[in-house]
Amino acid sequence: MNRRELLKTIAAMSLAPMSTQLFAAPASQHRFLVVFLRGAYDASNLLVPTSSSFYYEARPNIAIARPGTDSNAALALNADWGLHPALKDTIYPLFQAGEAAFIPFAGTHDLSRSHFETQDSIEMGQDLSGSRNFQSGFLNRLAGQLNTGSAMSFTDQLPLIMRGDAKVANAGLQKAAKNNVDERQSKIIAQMYGNTKLDKQVEDGFAVRGEIVQNSKAEEAAKSMMAGSMQANNDGNRDAITSKGFELEAKRIGKMMRDKYALGFIDVGGWDTHVNQGGATGLLANKLEELGRGLAAYKAEMGSMWKNTTVIVISEFGRTFRENGKRGTDHGHGSVYWVLGGGVKGGRIVGEQIALTPTSLFQNRDYPVLNEYRSVLGGLFARAYDLNAKQVGQVFSGVPAMDLGLL
Repeated sequence: MNRRELLKTIAAMSLAPMSTQLFAAPASQHRFLVVFLRGAYDASNLLVPTSSSFYYEARPNIAIARPGTDSNAALALNADWGLHPALKDTIYPLFQAGEAAFIPFAGTHDLSRSHFETQDSIEMGQDLSGSRNFQSGFLNRLAGQLNTGSAMSFTDQLPLIMRGDAKVANAGLQKAAKNNVDERQSKIIAQMYGNTKLDKQVEDGFAVRGEIVQNSKAEEAAKSMMAGSMQANNDGNRDAITSKGFELEAKRIGKMMRDKYALGFIDVGGWDTHVNQGGATGLLANKLEELGRGLAAYKAEMGSMWKNTTVIVISEFGRTFRENGKRGTDHGHGSVYWVLGGGVKGGRIVGEQIALTPTSLFQNRDYPVLNEYRSVLGGLFARAYDLNAKQVGQVFSGVPAMDLGLL
């Protein structure tokens, strides 16, 4: 290798300063994966308020029909809610088996409706009225409480949510799997950094890459699925993969979470649907179908560890309850969180809820936030990892944990 190739290789490894310390998670430890949908997905067409006549008045072109015999109708969950039909073969069976639940009216009290500002706010998990530390994400603080070092961000760069004092690994699985550095070249690079401050960091970086490449060898035929799966850095996507590449990524994540990591993070972009969002079919439906397939693939890869696994799907905010003039939806407020897992007491819609009428909307346009995300997540973390109130307080200061009875 010449010098230019060497520098490109080192840069491609994405060895973040805080992203080393790789330890195997204890076999008995709970696995928790956070899936962040960047761009703010339309929760009202995911979890359909089928008992609300106002929903059908507000969305004359994009509403999902009430449950019935039509294949494009919502899938009945209870008397008030239905599920988007694109998830019929993936998430709906999990709900029926009691392994999936939904939390409507969830989110942050941040009112900026800015993708980047709200994403940052959620990832930090700090009090909105106090000073803010952009080097302290709530999953990093949780990793510190777990004290195992077995946390991993499956992203090219270490996201804000994973920044902090705890050592957290990060690697974008798509780029790492395509890296063409062979064993001889890896040794050359490692020798260059021997007996330096970066010695351990480079060693651990190659360990992560080697594990990824090994896991991906059997998936060479599926690499074509990745074409175009990286999202441009606009509309709040922050270079997250799109839903099109999520299924293959989820398989790789499942293998690594099953065997090594107790805590994981992945983001999926492309959810900003201002124009031609579609209803039972179309843009959003396709994305939900791809996301569902990815989550089902993750479950399959977890195998017997699925019973000791929780997945939560969140987004920075929801979207307007009424459709706009371009048959899409605009930036909103409250959202719907998904909670999946083999140990989840699901088959339910949980948390505080209200009937959806013109007078119950927040600022006459959005879902209100009735289930604050730090309280919701704090309750899940406490149950998953048997954390006491003081430990939860180290993750989310000043916010009482909300126990929804899901774990």
